[in-house]
Amino acid sequence: MVNTTFDANKWKRAAEACKEAIDACEAVNIRLHVYPRPPYALSDTTLIQLSLRNAVTDDDWNEELIWGSSVASTNNLQAVTVAHFNLLYGASSAAIADQGATYKTTQFFYTKNGVPINEDNSLDFSNPTTLRTGTAAEGLNNTQNYVSARINFDRENRYYAFLGFDGGIWYMPSSLGDQTTLRVEGRAGGRSTGTPMPLTGLFAKKLINLKFAWLASNGITNQRYPWPIMRLADLYLLYAEALNESEGPVANVFTYLDLIRTRAGLKGIKESWDTYSNNPSKYTTKDGMRTIIRQERTIELCFEGSRFWDVRRWKIAGAELNTNVQGWDVNQSAPELYYRLTTFAAQRFVSPRDYLWPIAESNLLVNDNLVQNPGW
Repeated sequence: MVNTTFDANKWKRAAEACKEAIDACEAVNIRLHVYPRPPYALSDTTLIQLSLRNAVTDDDWNEELIWGSSVASTNNLQAVTVAHFNLLYGASSAAIADQGATYKTTQFFYTKNGVPINEDNSLDFSNPTTLRTGTAAEGLNNTQNYVSARINFDRENRYYAFLGFDGGIWYMPSSLGDQTTLRVEGRAGGRSTGTPMPLTGLFAKKLINLKFAWLASNGITNQRYPWPIMRLADLYLLYAEALNESEGPVANVFTYLDLIRTRAGLKGIKESWDTYSNNPSKYTTKDGMRTIIRQERTIELCFEGSRFWDVRRWKIAGAELNTNVQGWDVNQSAPELYYRLTTFAAQRFVSPRDYLWPIAESNLLVNDNLVQNPGW
């Protein structure tokens, strides 16, 4: 019932359609969002991270958004994902922040050199749970003199913009400066544990609007924003993917991926892999570039609902969704106990059955011409 004959021309048509869409967007000044520099001093690092966060959660329908859902309950979404980051007030009945990220999510993001953590030729991530204390030089991303895990250091800006973690800085514009007390203390007894914690100890920081605030009156204030159904970065990634599949790693593949990387404060793909990767020729082949594009897409669109569909259309769900759900032991206060990788659940994806959902038996009874999907 599904045509299984490969047709490379479909990728060509997809690339052409994506490029036409990009041109149409850029003609009306849709562009990658950059957070406007405020009238007070902020570091380039903080401004980059604010650009990344605000590209998704801006309540003003910013210049990157192509399609958005203005009726989405993003205010409720924030209430179930936000960390208690200002360390001033106690628990709030208005926020039940019990939904977050998995440990696996931390593996997707690049090192600060813009390459995968298992490819960086100058940084060692072989023992990601090794304890490390934040230094003054790392103070924009990691709390100074606070013990955290190695996996939380030396990462790219999107790691710090999108993830909240024990010992991580949680900058908000209301701080009016880089030197801020806004941070996460997620270990048992820490000042971020007044509300329910995600099982894994990791927060989806990316989903929190920059106007969110904790209130002394046991409440919160947050701002609904249009949920991004399609933003320009997504379109760039789709174009790069379709173009690579139809023509290989040609110039425009690098051009549009590097636009996204530049916004994130990273060097281009060629420079990053040539300088920092132990697999410097990776980007020269279609297969290698496919792997890079998929990781870029997973990082840039993290928590936006794309990966659910991506792993299915890439036909890698059997490998990706049969792994354990892991995180930190949030019931522990001592860092050497907290940072023990803990398994909370086992995922199950039966391949190829689960690539298609079952047809309801009630529908089959009504229409005997329907055929149940394989395996169901």
